[in-house]
Amino acid sequence: LCVFLQLAALERQIFDFLGFQWAPILGNFLQIIVVILGLFGTIQFRPRYIVVYTVWTALWVTWNVFIICFYLEVGGLSKETDLMTFNISMHRSWWREHGPGCIRRVVRPSSPGILEDYSYVSVTGCIIDFQYLEVIHSAIQILLSLIGFVYACYVISIFMEEEDSFDFIGGLDTYSYRQPPQEHVELKPVKPVGKVL
Repeated sequence: LCVFLQLAALERQIFDFLGFQWAPILGNFLQIIVVILGLFGTIQFRPRYIVVYTVWTALWVTWNVFIICFYLEVGGLSKETDLMTFNISMHRSWWREHGPGCIRRVVRPSSPGILEDYSYVSVTGCIIDFQYLEVIHSAIQILLSLIGFVYACYVISIFMEEEDSFDFIGGLDTYSYRQPPQEHVELKPVKPVGKVL
């Protein structure tokens, strides 16, 4: 499960880097770190790390629901805003121009006052619109995260049961609770085996 979570986050991270979408890049980076932390907590029997993973998973699901709402323009959100780039640049989703079946045409402006390197991009013939590809990515992240959340809760409950079932009274001592330790130990001198010169 952790491998699938990591692969999905890395794949998404790559395409968000290509689109210069800084908010998703930051979220993907945190997802990668927390999944590693949760895996480490599971292997090393550290329930606190797994609790951090479960809390982050709830936040991650919320973030992906927001991304779905953003690209489907639910509740007054608009995919045309620069919200995903922190209003730093005008970049959009990489899938907008490079989706499956998309034909991209670059049109140079004819006005002399516009910079030479500035151009308009026309995209036609896409099999799936970019917003639906982003929604599919987020839906996969939500599905994997919910499975991870259930698994993490199960692992935490197992760890807590193991801690509750351990006998702390006398459990770490070398003495059993049936045999009280001796308070006085009789010491005897050691006799030499051979002749002393």
